[in-house]
Amino acid sequence: MPGVTLLVTLLLIGIVARSNLIAMAACVLLIIKLANLNFILPLLEKRGLELGLLFLLLSILVPVATGKISEREMLYNLTSLPGLLALFGGALATHLNGEGLKLLQLQPEIIFGLMIGSIFGIVFLGGVPVGPLMAAGITALFMELAAWLKH
Repeated sequence: MPGVTLLVTLLLIGIVARSNLIAMAACVLLIIKLANLNFILPLLEKRGLELGLLFLLLSILVPVATGKISEREMLYNLTSLPGLLALFGGALATHLNGEGLKLLQLQPEIIFGLMIGSIFGIVFLGGVPVGPLMAAGITALFMELAAWLKH
């Protein structure tokens, strides 16, 4: 069955690296494959990112919904240096995410290197595994830089 060996490898790497998200994702995909529910895979491929981003945004916006962050604080923050830097950082991050998405669509096989790199970052650099898309965006930037330096 195609992909099972790589998914099992990712599951084991996720367990060893103590990355519950990677382990759970590999496990869910293994269950889908082994239960012959392959019709779900194109749906996950097409809408999974949107669903994941929805939950990420929901968790980030909870302080707004609960009133922990006021409108006044938000407006002040947008006019302060940290707020302006956050605007720039957000714009740059979304641009890089877009480039990462393009890279993953053109070269989906690169995901394995991104996952291993993310696990390395978790285990040795104390990172948080929230950004395979950002990792792909940074990789796209590195690839562009390497092509530019090559010429």
